[in-house]
Amino acid sequence: MITTRHIYIGSDHAGYALKQYLLDAFKEKNFIDCGVYSDQLSNYALVAHDVALKVKNEPKSVGIIICGTGIGVSIAANRHPGIRAALCHNVDTAKTARLHNDANILALGARIVDEKTAFNCVKIFLDTPFEGGRHEERVSSIDYYGEKP
Repeated sequence: MITTRHIYIGSDHAGYALKQYLLDAFKEKNFIDCGVYSDQLSNYALVAHDVALKVKNEPKSVGIIICGTGIGVSIAANRHPGIRAALCHNVDTAKTARLHNDANILALGARIVDEKTAFNCVKIFLDTPFEGGRHEERVSSIDYYGEKP
């Protein structure tokens, strides 16, 4: 299980209902809701950047971001060095994102995954530790290219 200070969660309008479902399903985890707070039209990138900055500034925290497909939020979050947002559609990809990539943000597509699948992805993401070992060098090299010429 991830030892974390906080679990930040955010969505755009398309992901709002799934976010609310997950907040209710994981009440015991004390997620921090970063918005949006209705299904009114909103900008997925703003929420993704907000969650990514919170996770980046609090190293033991993790995030969950949701939009219609999960693509937009994952692209936006991954613009931040130190963020490894993984777009997952099933428990296998969510588990591998943690095991092999030390993903610190889970991205979900509300129009792609149903509630049960999303619940299971979040559960496995939170319960799976980074495997380390041979994966450590690979993970540490993710930000390298962007920081060095």
